[in-house]
Amino acid sequence: MTPVELSRTVLYAVRRAVDAGELSVAVPARAVVTPPGPGGCGDYATNIALQLARPAGTTPRRVAEVLRHRLVEVGGIADVVLTGPGFINICLDDDGGAAGAGIVAEVLRRGDRYGYAETADGAVVQVHCADELRAVVVGETVGRLLRAQGVRVRTSAAGRVGPLWVDVLGVRVEAAGGAPVEGAVRVRPVPVVDVDGVLALGRDAGRWALLRPAGHDRVRGGEEWLVQRESNSLFRVRYAHARTRALHRNAADLGFSAAPGPLAGADAGAGGERAVLSLLSDHPRVLAAAAEHRAPDRLARHLVAVADAALLLLPGVLPRGGEKPSAAHRARLALAEAVGAVLAGGLSLLGIDAPDHL
Repeated sequence: MTPVELSRTVLYAVRRAVDAGELSVAVPARAVVTPPGPGGCGDYATNIALQLARPAGTTPRRVAEVLRHRLVEVGGIADVVLTGPGFINICLDDDGGAAGAGIVAEVLRRGDRYGYAETADGAVVQVHCADELRAVVVGETVGRLLRAQGVRVRTSAAGRVGPLWVDVLGVRVEAAGGAPVEGAVRVRPVPVVDVDGVLALGRDAGRWALLRPAGHDRVRGGEEWLVQRESNSLFRVRYAHARTRALHRNAADLGFSAAPGPLAGADAGAGGERAVLSLLSDHPRVLAAAAEHRAPDRLARHLVAVADAALLLLPGVLPRGGEKPSAAHRARLALAEAVGAVLAGGLSLLGIDAPDHL
């Protein structure tokens, strides 16, 4: 069950509870499901009960209990646990790993376009940014994110885009000067103070330095974005991607290739594999949210989470010693290649290269 399907399932549970008179509330347009936060458990969590409690005239815990009764009856859901004031934590029935294999197969089918909209929207949206380096880079990236969601976009800047911005950071906008049209998306993050310092980082590190912080946070420049260490979040993302490509090459040398399938329930690695699968399945929602909220930093943070979770598993992908490649190895390699596709696609949307070698 994907996050989109689970979101629909939660909404259906709300609708059934309303129809049965257990809740008196308007059914919302959508239910947000995400990997559990601190104190949570299971595969996904939703705060829908907190959202509905006030209009329903009851407590979040009571709403959560009503919805839990409905959700545990749904095929594909193994258990539902309530935590905190009313968070609903959902454990999926993995059906022997079939659900995970389906997610991996879908990522590999779509490649670096996994999470993109299948069709384009007819509407045209103008993304207009201030005449300032960070605003232009964020605005251009917001345009990329919206296009990935099927929106037709025209990007514009309030003034002339500096030639160094183009040459160093690869900035491209379709129009400069003039006023934005009515209803345009205006991009105005906190301006960067040290423009020269950011440009000195080069394209990839410079763009990451501008896009990784939320729009209301200040940009941290400096050579910290260039060091090849774990303290550098960009390095971890690109290193994880390069490791997945190396695994692909090494597996070919050993005579086997990736094949999505149940991941050996590997009691030792099952928790980590489940965390990676959860993050991969959440990728389409993250892309949609980053586009909707004009927030490339959401995608950047997600890529860091994927990389950090994957780096714990990648050392166990290939056979060791005289071990023969098995179906479990092919399945783990498929998971690694799916991670690589998500990282490469996400970095591309941020305008950053994903090299095969570091």
